[in-house]
Amino acid sequence: MNRRKDTALEAVLEQLIEHGPGEIASVFARAFELAMQIERERFLGASHYERTPERHGYANGYKPKRIDTPAGTVSVQVPKTAGHGEEPFYPQSLERGRRSVRSVMLAVAEMYVKGVSTRDAEAVMREFGIESLSSSQVSRAAKLLDDELEAWRNRPLGQVKYLILDARYEKMRHGGVVRDAAVLSAIGIGPDERRRVLGVSVALSEAEVHWRGFLESLVARGLRGVEFIVSDDHSGLRAARRAVLGGATWQRCQFHLARNAIHHAPNVESRKRIGAELRTVWNASTLAKAETALAEIVASYRTSAPKLAAWLEENAPEGLAVFTLPEHHRRRLRTSNPMERSVQQELKRRTVKVRVFPSDDALLRLVSAVLVEIDEKWASETKAYIKWECQDA
Repeated sequence: MNRRKDTALEAVLEQLIEHGPGEIASVFARAFELAMQIERERFLGASHYERTPERHGYANGYKPKRIDTPAGTVSVQVPKTAGHGEEPFYPQSLERGRRSVRSVMLAVAEMYVKGVSTRDAEAVMREFGIESLSSSQVSRAAKLLDDELEAWRNRPLGQVKYLILDARYEKMRHGGVVRDAAVLSAIGIGPDERRRVLGVSVALSEAEVHWRGFLESLVARGLRGVEFIVSDDHSGLRAARRAVLGGATWQRCQFHLARNAIHHAPNVESRKRIGAELRTVWNASTLAKAETALAEIVASYRTSAPKLAAWLEENAPEGLAVFTLPEHHRRRLRTSNPMERSVQQELKRRTVKVRVFPSDDALLRLVSAVLVEIDEKWASETKAYIKWECQDA
C-alpha cells in the first residue's frame, strides 16, 4: 500500500518538476485526490484490492467534482464506497478550511431547516457542483454548522457602553403544537466604535425568566461597562433588565412609545395629532425644553382626553433619557430602530419563506447564521458607528 502511494506521490512531484508552478492547480488536484484515496482506505480498513479481516465495504469508483482553491477552480475525482451498511463515507478534506464548502454547508443546512422540495434542493446543490446528498450527509453538514454557530454564540465579550435589546416572533413546533417563539437579540457599541451583534436566544416568550437568562448569559461571557440601554417597554424585559443591569440608564424606544400613545388616544383626530406633537418633544435641543414641551402636551389633553394625558405623564418621560447623552449620540440611541432595520428586517427576509420551523434548534440555527453575517459585515466597516472622542453635547 505504501509503495503504491509513493508511486502516486512521485508522479505528482514529477508533474510539478516538469511544468513548474504554472501547473500548480492540476498538481494540487492530483495531490488532493491522493489524500482522498488515503481517507477511503482508512475508512474501509484496507488498501486497494487488499483483503483483511478488518475490511468493511469496498471501493466503488469515483465521481467528478469541481472545487475552489487558492490555485483556482479544479476538477477532482472523489472516491466512492459501497457495501458498508448505513455509515456514509465522505472525505473530511472536502469539509475543512474552504470558504466555498462553508457556503455549501450553510445552504444545505438552510434547506434542511426549511424543508425545501427535493427538486429545488437538487437545483441549488447542482450550482455547487453536488450531484446529491444523503440525509446523513445533510445531518453532518448541519452539525458542522451548529458547532461553528454555538462557538460564535458563546464567544467572550468585553466592555460594551451602549446596549440595544429587541425581540421578534417566529412560528415553530414545540410539544407537537405550533407555538410563537421569541427570538431575543442584543447589539452593542464598544470601545472600537463599531456595532456588534452580541448574542441571540430562542425562547417560548418574552417572560422575565427568558430575558433574564439571556442577559445573564451575556454577563457570564464577559459583558461589562454597560451605561445605557435602549429597548421597548415589555414587562418581562423591564424586570430582567433591572435585575441584571440595574445600574444602566434605560431609554424607552421613542418610536414604540409614540405608537403606544396613538393607541391610547380616544378618537381619530387626536390619534393623527399625537405623533406630530411627540416629535416636538423628541426633537427638542435640551432635556429642559423637552420636558416643557411634554408638559404642554399633557396639559392640552387634561380636559379633552384625561386618560391619554395621564398615560403620557406617566410613560413619556421614559423616552427622555437619551438627552443625558452627548448630542451627536442621541440620533443613534433614541429608538431601537438600529436593531429593527439592520437586524430584524434581515431576519424577516431570510425566514419569511419558512411558515413553521420544525424545532427550536432549527430556528436558532438559521437566525444565528444570519446574525453572524451581519456581525462580520459590521466588524469590517471602516466608518465608526459612534465616536467616543467627541463627548461634548
